[in-house]
Amino acid sequence: MEHKSTGLKRIVLGITGGVAAYKAAELARLLVKRGLDVQVVMTQAASHFIGAATFQAITGHPVFADLWDERVDNGMAHIDLSRGADAILVAPASADFLAKLAQGRADDLLTTLCLARDCPLLAAPAMNRQMWESPATQRNLARLAEDEIAMLGPASGEQACGETGFGRMLEPEHLVDDLEAYFQPKRLKGVKVLMTAGPTYEAIDAVRGITNRSSGKMGYALARAALEAGAEVTLVTGPTGMATPEGAQVQHVVSAQQMLEAVEVRIGEADIFIAVAAVADYYVLNPSENKIKKDAHILTLELAPNPDILANVTAKAAPPFCVGFAAESENLEEYAELKRKRKHLPLIVANDVKEAIGSDSVQLILLDDAGRHVLEQADKRTQARRLIEHIARLYNARRP
Repeated sequence: MEHKSTGLKRIVLGITGGVAAYKAAELARLLVKRGLDVQVVMTQAASHFIGAATFQAITGHPVFADLWDERVDNGMAHIDLSRGADAILVAPASADFLAKLAQGRADDLLTTLCLARDCPLLAAPAMNRQMWESPATQRNLARLAEDEIAMLGPASGEQACGETGFGRMLEPEHLVDDLEAYFQPKRLKGVKVLMTAGPTYEAIDAVRGITNRSSGKMGYALARAALEAGAEVTLVTGPTGMATPEGAQVQHVVSAQQMLEAVEVRIGEADIFIAVAAVADYYVLNPSENKIKKDAHILTLELAPNPDILANVTAKAAPPFCVGFAAESENLEEYAELKRKRKHLPLIVANDVKEAIGSDSVQLILLDDAGRHVLEQADKRTQARRLIEHIARLYNARRP
């Protein structure tokens, strides 16, 4: 977790009574691992599921559970523990705890601390599916949303009671990522971003095709970074097998022609268009509807060039702010700058195709009207956030 981008340094981790309390130990460990100072506050009910000694060992701080704790000199643990905290995260948050928050009740240390806070409050609900779906819980959630208390989750899946449905607490790694995302600067709030990602697949016959090694990781990371920045994101994606970015509108396509058609339908509403997809340059003119049988003869395929999706967009009378990608194996910056000028792009992102495809980290070189900007090697999530920051700066400078 990068403090430069989130500002997070100290977290109060609240734990309420529920089977999912055991996950909070791993959550605390991950938060500490990412460099955060974690102070745990438990309810009496939570102590029936997991012991305070576990959290003290993980965080290096004593655990607080009593509103009248005498370790606080002024007797105001509910005030002192939240002062200086960047956020309070309650995980798990039981149905009873959410009800207390919605009603403004303060009958123990954690609820009193939340009521007296001067920092953001986030909660990770965990309860039986019927408790989650009950009208009372849904009314409480609506009230909490009005009070700007953020809900992280829940997830759907198998529950400790044996039933299946919504109510599972998000897994600790997911929670840490969501916490980090929540505090990303909202540089693109309300901006409509359309982007493409992944490879395309051009059919040869019923089972074979022409494609490339693009994993879609960079495009999906950019979609998530744009969502974190407050954008409304539509992602047109080729076949990747990756999990859909939560919060994005996603359309799955296969071929370059399908990707072009999907972009054309949506481009009129877009403020920013980011062409990340590795679109196949050619398609097979006469693909077979059936599987071509293997024989001893040489198979000849007739190929025709695919449409250039980005060029089609930039050629419009009033195009959105367009960002292109150039993956090259030689003369990287020279070829990327030529592509930028040819397609009239305000920004192009250049990377070495030999290093980028399929990898989890990459170096990016940004070329715009101001010149050259190097994003040194980093994981793709970090690079996506850096790139979205650069895009937002250029885009916002051009806005009326």
